[in-house]
Amino acid sequence: MSRVTEIRYVGYGVEDFATERKFYAEDWGLVEVEATEDMAWFKTHGHDEHHVVRLHKRDTNCIEVIALSADSRDDVDALRAKVGDAGCKIIREPGEIDGPGGGYGFRFFSPDGLPFEISSDVARGDHRAMERWEGMPLKISHIVLHSPDHQAAVKFFTEVLGFKVSDWLGDFMCFLRCNEAHHRFALLPGPPCLNHVAYDMLTVDDMMRGASRLKKRDCDIRWGPGRHTAGNNTFSYFCTPAGFAVEYTSELEEVDFETHEPTVHEPGPQVMDQWGVGSGGPQTMPKPAADPCLFQSAEV
Repeated sequence: MSRVTEIRYVGYGVEDFATERKFYAEDWGLVEVEATEDMAWFKTHGHDEHHVVRLHKRDTNCIEVIALSADSRDDVDALRAKVGDAGCKIIREPGEIDGPGGGYGFRFFSPDGLPFEISSDVARGDHRAMERWEGMPLKISHIVLHSPDHQAAVKFFTEVLGFKVSDWLGDFMCFLRCNEAHHRFALLPGPPCLNHVAYDMLTVDDMMRGASRLKKRDCDIRWGPGRHTAGNNTFSYFCTPAGFAVEYTSELEEVDFETHEPTVHEPGPQVMDQWGVGSGGPQTMPKPAADPCLFQSAEV
């Protein structure tokens, strides 16, 4: 069955382009691979994904695209048909991608109005082996979204995009996988928007070294350090200058894509954070608000 198999990148519209660009290059630990007067693309050191962040200067801070990958052009075409049959508005029909990394893909609005892209055959970038204590991201780990009907959103991700449910936190947070990683997406109730984007670190020591670097640059942890129960991954959450939540994580559980059976975890402080020693909590994270650019396609 044709399905999504990985996350590629997240594209942001940002009002203060220069400050956000500086944050990703100098503080967060990414590598700028290409730039124009009002756009910049960033990769990680440790993975061959062409880019994981795209910034675009505009008059509103918003999500411009969440890009996912499929294994082949045939899979892209098949997913275009499934997305259309689900009633989603198509932004751009399948075709050659005119941008850094190229590839073949299409764009659409999710039922909640967030813009997505599914592509294949994107050029691979350079990468190198990472060493412990570098404190730099390896790759995007997962994305968490809010939805006003999160149960319907789970159904869309599973029945249309091919994800599988890995775990639930109560009945309000669903963890979804598209490969051996315990989750690549998670869904929460709330206005349609991005909750956060997480980046895998080589070890828990790298998570802490990265957190130390950010603290020295006046970007304090909003929540953490800690360890979740669902996925068993460590976490430290921060905010970019534009107010988007980002996470350093490590040791995310791997499961069998086909056979893993979901668990329902009872919500509680020690389920949200098994260590229970970090600062903050969900209440110290940015309050979810509907993305200001819902159902608005970016020019790029």
